Amino acid sequence: MKNIKYLSKLVASLSESETIAMTRKSNELRAKGEDVISMSLGEPDFPTPDYIKEAAKKAIDDNYSHYAPVPGYLELREAIVEKFRKDNGLEFSPVNIMVSNGAKHSISNILLALLNPGDEVVLPAPYWVSYREMVKIAGGVNRIIHTSIKDDFKISAQQLDETISPKTKVLILNTPSNPSGSVYSEDELRGLAEIIRKHPGLFVISDEVYEHIIYEGRHFSLAQIPEIKHQVIVVNSVSKSYAMTGWRVGYMAGPEWLVSACSDLQGQVTSGANSVAQMAALAAITGPQDDTLEMRDIFMQRRDLIVKSFEQIPGVKVLKPGGAFYLFPDVSDLYGKVYHGRKINNSEELSWYLLEKALVATVPGTAFGTPECIRLSYATSEENIKEAMRRITEALM
Repeated sequence: MKNIKYLSKLVASLSESETIAMTRKSNELRAKGEDVISMSLGEPDFPTPDYIKEAAKKAIDDNYSHYAPVPGYLELREAIVEKFRKDNGLEFSPVNIMVSNGAKHSISNILLALLNPGDEVVLPAPYWVSYREMVKIAGGVNRIIHTSIKDDFKISAQQLDETISPKTKVLILNTPSNPSGSVYSEDELRGLAEIIRKHPGLFVISDEVYEHIIYEGRHFSLAQIPEIKHQVIVVNSVSKSYAMTGWRVGYMAGPEWLVSACSDLQGQVTSGANSVAQMAALAAITGPQDDTLEMRDIFMQRRDLIVKSFEQIPGVKVLKPGGAFYLFPDVSDLYGKVYHGRKINNSEELSWYLLEKALVATVPGTAFGTPECIRLSYATSEENIKEAMRRITEALM
C-alpha cells in the first residue's frame, strides 16, 4: 500500500499492473490450497531451449562475469544486425542497435530520450498495460485511439490522421498485439505510413516482440517501408520467441543519434544488460529456430481450442487471433446479467467473479483501455485450457 505522504507525485500517480495484481491474488488463493488456473500472465510455459541454457553455462565458465558494454556486446549486436537482414530485409549496423534489460526497458529508454513534458503519444487501444504508465513517467500525454472487435482491434489511417496534433511526438504500435492478438497486414501498415510520412517530427516505436508467433503469413515491419524507416524504432526481445522471459534481454534498432542518446541514459541508470544473459541471447538468435517454430505451432493448437470453447458461450464475441498467445473476447453483452446470484456490471467485476467462482485468473479489459473485453493468455497446457473453459462455461451459465 502506497504511503502517499512521502512519495513523489509521479510515483503516487502510477497504477499497478492489472496482470501483476491478478497474479498476486491468484498466488494468495493458491497459498490457501485453491486450485487456481492462471490465464493472466503472458509468458510461454515452455522451458528455455537446452542449447540456450548450455550457452549460458559456457558463458559462466568463460568468465562473463564483468560489466558488459552499455549498448551490449558487439558480437550480440552484430548478430541482431544479421537477424534484421535475414528475417526482415532491414539494413542496420551495430551503431543502430542497443541491448537493454528486456523490451520494456528499451521502450522506456526511447520515451525518456524523446519526450519533453506535454509531448503527446498516440496509443491505439487496446494497448499493453505498461505503455500508458511509461508515457506518464517520461512526462508525456497519452492520446488514445479506441478500436473495437469490429475493427479487428486495429486503427485506420484516417483515425491516426485525425489524432495527430502539433504536440504529437510518438506513436506506439504493437503487432502482433498484446492483448488482442491482432496482426497488421502490410497494406494496413503502408496506409499508416502514408500518414506518418507527412509528419517528419513523429517517431514510431514498433513493438515487435511477438514477431515469431504469427499463425498465417510472415511478419511485416513498418521499418521495411523506406520512406519512413528513419522515423521507426523497432523494439524486440528474446523473451517470447525463445521462452526467455526471466533472462531480461531486449533490444532496439533505430537512428544512430537516438541509440546513442538511449545508451547515455541507460549508462546512468542500469548500465549494460546481464552479461551471461546476453550470451544466452546470442545463442538464441544465431542458433537453430526449430524450438521457436514448434512453440508457435503448439500455441496455434491452443488458440483453436480456446476460440472454439468461447464460441459456445452465449453473449460472448470472439475474434480469432492472428498472432501472440492471447484471447481478447468482447464480453460486454454479459454486463448487467446475474450469474449464481452475482450481478456483473463491468470487466473488472467479471474477472474477479471468474477468479472467485471458477478459480480462473483473467485480466479485465480496462487495463488495456478496452473495458468491453477481458484478456486470457493461452500460454498454458491444453489440459489447463480445457479445465479453465469448463469452469468458465459453468460459471456463465
